[in-house]
Amino acid sequence: MIRKAVLPVAGFGTRCLPASKAIPKEMITIVDKPVIQYVVQEAVEAGIKEIVLVTHSTKAAIENHFDKHFELESQLEAKGKTELLNELRSIIPDDVSIISVRQPQALGLGHAILCARPIIGDNEPFAVLLPDVLVDCAGLEHNDLAGMIKAHDSTGAAQIMVQDVPAEVAYKYGIVALEGETPEAGGSAKITGMVEKPDPGTEPSTLAVIGRYTLPGAIFPILAETTPGAGNEIQLTDAIDTLRGSGEVAAYRMKGETFDCGHQLGYLEATIALARRHPKYGEGFRELLKRYQSEA
Repeated sequence: MIRKAVLPVAGFGTRCLPASKAIPKEMITIVDKPVIQYVVQEAVEAGIKEIVLVTHSTKAAIENHFDKHFELESQLEAKGKTELLNELRSIIPDDVSIISVRQPQALGLGHAILCARPIIGDNEPFAVLLPDVLVDCAGLEHNDLAGMIKAHDSTGAAQIMVQDVPAEVAYKYGIVALEGETPEAGGSAKITGMVEKPDPGTEPSTLAVIGRYTLPGAIFPILAETTPGAGNEIQLTDAIDTLRGSGEVAAYRMKGETFDCGHQLGYLEATIALARRHPKYGEGFRELLKRYQSEA
């Protein structure tokens, strides 16, 4: 069972400027929580017990968010604000630990994951969650990360989460080629290749990589030997391609939906989707939508 996850959060978030100039993009709020909290909660719900944040010196706000704030909690307790106090104390369950490591240079996603090697080790599988993407699994029995971990445990194959996208936009994504038929949602199939942003009409499938992975510890020595690729960065995709040559790598087709929070429209879409069903603000937000729709 995979119990550890790596979250690369060291990037500068240039797509989110100017909002991300003074605060980490991962701390931009969706309804009432920063986006990073949704991603961490996704990991916790999938059974993850140890979360490694690969961070940067400018991202202290992320670490602070998940740390205990004794003075604030004491003030809320003294004022009888029990609901808020409980919300703060439940951000991270007591049996889950968060550890931070620094990525000293922006040398790519592969390098960011490699920075977690001293904590994860080379003999244990782990998950990777990219915080730019929110995975919404409302209404499902368990979230897609849990399903992907189950597929990893049962097959021993590394898993890459994919989402079926319209053929006309496949050129915007990393697309996988599969052995055999496209699996049903919740299933996985062996990957025979990956193409980054294929030319329109040349895509091997319409299954796009969306930022969730389960990987063996064996990926670390591969990453350590991977030479810089696109953008002169160490690319995770290149290391996974090498891994595919020596062990199985599969695509897990997700059941839920995704929101790309790496840009402004993605944040807005996530806000609308999550606010509409929020237990406290949902009813009021739906009324706001009706009002603005009638004024349009």
